Amino acid sequence: MESKVQIKNYMENLVANQLESIMKKNNYPCFCDICKADITALALNHLPAQYCTTEKGDRYAKLNSYEYQSIIDVVTAITNAIEIVEKHPRHNINE
Repeated sequence: MESKVQIKNYMENLVANQLESIMKKNNYPCFCDICKADITALALNHLPAQYCTTEKGDRYAKLNSYEYQSIIDVVTAITNAIEIVEKHPRHNINE
């Protein structure tokens, strides 16, 4: 019997929730799916994973994410990723 347990990295939610507002604040010129995905991936690669498998774990990760340092880390990672993607966008590359 297969298990329906999902493993979730809560940092993905934090980055997704902040991404577009930070892109707007940084006057990022392109909001295409490729740029947003590249920025998200780069930001997540520079943030510690916050994995959870239960609702209790999810709530704990949410509480932990409200710590001031967590917010600063997410904003910094997204801002740094924006700078990289802006210099090397892939949205014109046909893959």
